[in-house]
Amino acid sequence: MTLVLTHSDIDALIDRASVYDAVERAHADLATGTAVNPAPANLALHGGGAALPMAASSARHRASAVKMLSDMPFNRDRGLPTQRSTILLMSAETGECSAVLDGRLITAVRTAAASAVATAHLARQSSTALGLIGAGTLAVEHTRAIMRVHPMEKVLVWSRNPATVEAFHARVADLDVSVEYAESPRQVLAAADVVCTLTPSKQPIAHGAWFRPGLHLNAVGAPPRPDHREIDGAGMGSARLVVDSRATALAKSGDVLLAIEEGLLTEDDINVELGDVIIDPRRGRRNEDDITVFNSVGIGLQDLVTAHTLVARAAERGIGRTLDLSA
Repeated sequence: MTLVLTHSDIDALIDRASVYDAVERAHADLATGTAVNPAPANLALHGGGAALPMAASSARHRASAVKMLSDMPFNRDRGLPTQRSTILLMSAETGECSAVLDGRLITAVRTAAASAVATAHLARQSSTALGLIGAGTLAVEHTRAIMRVHPMEKVLVWSRNPATVEAFHARVADLDVSVEYAESPRQVLAAADVVCTLTPSKQPIAHGAWFRPGLHLNAVGAPPRPDHREIDGAGMGSARLVVDSRATALAKSGDVLLAIEEGLLTEDDINVELGDVIIDPRRGRRNEDDITVFNSVGIGLQDLVTAHTLVARAAERGIGRTLDLSA
């Protein structure tokens, strides 16, 4: 039987602390070889969109998964989401499709969890200020995820749309943290110890010339397109760079690929994954003045382990609908 979980089901089930733990273990498993996550293919669609099948397998969970991500840039003009996704979770023992899940909330929560894992392992312990470039749902999820593992005294937030900043403030009002509005991305980088870039930018929105000693930056928002980036080449080349997956970064990260094209990085520089730092902290931050960047493209393994936690919770609570797909 196959369990179907809708967006509403997932919203009722998801436990962000459990997702954090699952994502951290998953990256360690990827580093030790007990999980597999190849770079996603890019399937061009008529009209300018693309489909990216993000596959992964996990020995820990005895499962495989694929998230079919549809990247539809022209949807913006239609007032529709530019990215949509569905996750299939399969048993690695029988091959049965054990679950079908809507990918919207899973993607946002597991993305924030990965940034929180990176922050826990790469940021200075003395960090007190979180900076957000972008103020939408990802900003809310990142604030909650990072505050859970590294309490901050204040959050500085910038967005092109002041109304988005107001909405962000309301959505995190329950947190014990001061929220300050920044007038520019540069002002965020000038004042924050940990910064998350959360915009679907095509041109750099954060520049290496603005980086301060000790900064940790999570580069998150750019879509998986080789011509989009949030960080300029100088910023990527000046930092101690950590990626979620080397294969994925070299295939899909505009931040990485454009810096290589400009001669400010080489492929050999893309040699430390998040799982490597979890297993051996010496591969991450080495001193208080190091500038660290986590380049987060997003990988199918994060979707797999998040889906696995949701299926387990759904079974406990009797949530979701089961279908016999073989009938």
